[in-house]
Amino acid sequence: MGPPEEELRARLAGVGQAHLLRFWAELEPAQRDSLGETLAQLDARELGEHCQRAMEACAREQQGRAGQGRLDGNLEPIPAERLGSVCRSDRATLERWEEEGLCQISQGKVAVLLLAGGQGTRLGVPYPKGMYDVGLPSHKTLYQIQAERIRRVERLAGERFGTQCTIPWYIMTSEFTLGPTEKFFWEHNYFNLKKSNIVMFEQRMLPAVTFDGKVILEEKGKVAMAPDGNGGLYRALVDNKILEDMDQRGIQYIHVYCVDNILVKMADPVFIGFCVSKGADCGAKVVEKAYPTEPVGVVCRVDGVCQVVEYSEITLETAQMRNPDGRLTFSSGNICNHFFTFDFLQEIAEKFEPQLKHHVAIKKVPFVDEEGNLVKPLKPNGIKLEKFVFDVFQFSKNFVAFEVLREDEFSPLKNADTADKDTPTTARRALLSQHYHWAVKAGATFVDASGQRIPEKHSLSGDEESPVVCEISPLVSYFGEGLETYLKAKSLQSPFLLDEDAVKFMAQHE
Repeated sequence: MGPPEEELRARLAGVGQAHLLRFWAELEPAQRDSLGETLAQLDARELGEHCQRAMEACAREQQGRAGQGRLDGNLEPIPAERLGSVCRSDRATLERWEEEGLCQISQGKVAVLLLAGGQGTRLGVPYPKGMYDVGLPSHKTLYQIQAERIRRVERLAGERFGTQCTIPWYIMTSEFTLGPTEKFFWEHNYFNLKKSNIVMFEQRMLPAVTFDGKVILEEKGKVAMAPDGNGGLYRALVDNKILEDMDQRGIQYIHVYCVDNILVKMADPVFIGFCVSKGADCGAKVVEKAYPTEPVGVVCRVDGVCQVVEYSEITLETAQMRNPDGRLTFSSGNICNHFFTFDFLQEIAEKFEPQLKHHVAIKKVPFVDEEGNLVKPLKPNGIKLEKFVFDVFQFSKNFVAFEVLREDEFSPLKNADTADKDTPTTARRALLSQHYHWAVKAGATFVDASGQRIPEKHSLSGDEESPVVCEISPLVSYFGEGLETYLKAKSLQSPFLLDEDAVKFMAQHE
């Protein structure tokens, strides 16, 4: 139950938001309680400051667009000594990093943290993206694929070092995704992970604001709210006592990633080992930009400080700059895949979080007009503020970047199949293509229904389908390892699914 009406009115009037109670007399008691509780949680002073920040951030963003290119003269790439690479490192080095990462995992020092606060709106579904099935033969969802990768890498580390180890899975949800996610995990028996090692928590919700600084009512008794961005992580870690939980478990290194990347390597031992070997407190996986104007942020240095620069913040001339070897000068595309030490996260949450910049999203926000009619605007009418997870790079004392191959590690699921990219089709194609190449590398051949060999394709373009359908369970192989045991010199017919049942069947019929 919220505070008394008179108290609410006085608080809101003091910060110019009295309109939020315009329809109070028309509300049912339950609606009044709900609205009162929402407004009480916001705190009138913070609400006023939030509205002011929204207007100021919006004005800054518009000025920034007008002055595009202002960062160009201050940019420099990440120094070579702070940049690791999968494709430009020799095998022995990669194995050394992997060994270091598996060692840390085996000692229970590594956790993964999933950013899963967004809804599947652009996908055209009313549920969280992690629950989406892109149409694999197994019909596994993103959540299941990720859970099974955790189980596999736990096993790899345990076998390598003779330990029983656990990788805790922290999942940051929002008001929109917490309930459905909890229910989905319960219905699927937590994908055979221990429930106590899966910790779900909520990020904050912030009100949407009009261009003149008024909080928007989306219903007569409901404020229009939105998650505070993936950079809301740092406050949520404190609000939900997640740092305390990590400390009690002895966690020293945290791998943070976004829910929508079907190729994400959970607790990637190579990445973790690289970061630990470099003594890094903060690290970012990157992929080489596909073309100069690809709309992704670039990990670079601005005035000597590491950060992500959005593609809209630099000129075309800078985006097209190339090195003597022909590679783009600013080629390190950000993929929201990060490494943090526990100490760094704690310092951010306790000291630097208030300094993080607010980013502006101009959105079409449904609202009720002065007569109480619901209006669905045809053009943007509201400001949503959010913080970005990568804005903490500037506070790192020892930042590193790690370049991986896009075809191996990055295929996000953002849009419905009506779009050109980042769709269920492109995500499914990326995973099946990867698994096909793993099988061929392990010595398998594929045949058609008549037994005729299907010629191998050793490279596929981004929009090219694999010649066969081949899916390999993460429980069998994390990143292509160990497949020779099952596939060498085998003739396989498409579609082929290698899961634990198939492995048992093969063992029985050797």
